[in-house]
Amino acid sequence: MRDHIWKRVVEIGQHILDTEDTVRDTARRFGVSKSTVHKDVTERLPRVSPQLAEGVRRVLEKNKSERHLRGGEATRQKFLQKSL
Repeated sequence: MRDHIWKRVVEIGQHILDTEDTVRDTARRFGVSKSTVHKDVTERLPRVSPQLAEGVRRVLEKNKSERHLRGGEATRQKFLQKSL
């Protein structure tokens, strides 16, 4: 793995662990695609840092279990804005 990719993988993993951001938010912050973030944390990170990868996996599972709530809130906000 190239050095810049290795560095990005660790930075993305640490960012997700520290902030509990979603894959989408992380992709936006780092200027890469959601697919890249997902591949970095599910395939590359375990090879680089298994302990960090485990922490990130737990955050992503938590985010996945809550995504229906975030989606519902976004829809609610959308309709509140339209009614004003």
